[in-house]
Amino acid sequence: MTSPNPQADTAEHKSAIWLNRPVPSVKQDRVVTPSAVETEPSTECPNCHSLTTNTSLIFNQYVCPDCDHHLTMSARNRLEWFFDSVTKELGQEFQTGNPLKFTDSKPYPERMTQAQAATGESEALVAMQGVINDLQLIACAFDFKFMGGSMGSVVGDRFVQAAEIALAERKPFVCFAASGGARMQEGLLSLMQMARTSAAIERLRLAGVPYVVVLTNPVYGGVTASLAMLGDVHISEPRAMIGFAGKRVIEQTVREVLDEPFQRAEFLLEKGTVDMVTHRHELKQTVHRILLKLLNITKVA
Repeated sequence: MTSPNPQADTAEHKSAIWLNRPVPSVKQDRVVTPSAVETEPSTECPNCHSLTTNTSLIFNQYVCPDCDHHLTMSARNRLEWFFDSVTKELGQEFQTGNPLKFTDSKPYPERMTQAQAATGESEALVAMQGVINDLQLIACAFDFKFMGGSMGSVVGDRFVQAAEIALAERKPFVCFAASGGARMQEGLLSLMQMARTSAAIERLRLAGVPYVVVLTNPVYGGVTASLAMLGDVHISEPRAMIGFAGKRVIEQTVREVLDEPFQRAEFLLEKGTVDMVTHRHELKQTVHRILLKLLNITKVA
């Protein structure tokens, strides 16, 4: 029998479907997956593999709160931490070229571009003039993440300029060394920087201007053979690796296994290569105290 009102039958059918549909679970609608929860970026300690938030690491001067391992600091972070206030940055006018047209697996300019993008720096050495505890001085720091902190011509230019300003203004000079050595992409031009920096340091010595070196992890190659071992005082951070040839290279040459703590700061302290091993938390005051002594300044409390 046909319904006298087909439109009414259709409306009733749709209404029945709507009323009988399943009700969504409120619990399911409110479920939040772990991936949706935002967490603070963390860094894994290379020594004990514990995770520490980046904020905590910065507050603790990049020292692991669990095992006291000293993590790598960028050159700019180190100098900004070291100085109470920075008055001037030095050497930014020096920029790297490609005089040898060197290419290994990549062209040298491409490697430079990648390093600059990764670190935010134009070169592996940053130099600044500033003040710590009312003492004016000049300091430079190597950035190991910039092509292994390798020393090229611009690194030499910046170091020599900083040393010359320290000489002219008779201000102490501090260097935070962290490098794999000379930059192979610049060949002999890189090796020349060993002589240039050594000559600049000798001029400081003859004029009685203090030059203090802080050895961080690692320091190798041409930097060790020049500017890193010519200081009036050599301070090292704990367990820093310091040497000329790398440990594995030496093992392959002498065909012996060199156990810990070979080339560690503590080992070199025992052998007389470094003067002291100082925790990063105490480094700033230690350097300041040494500079006052070298300058023959009596600190009045």
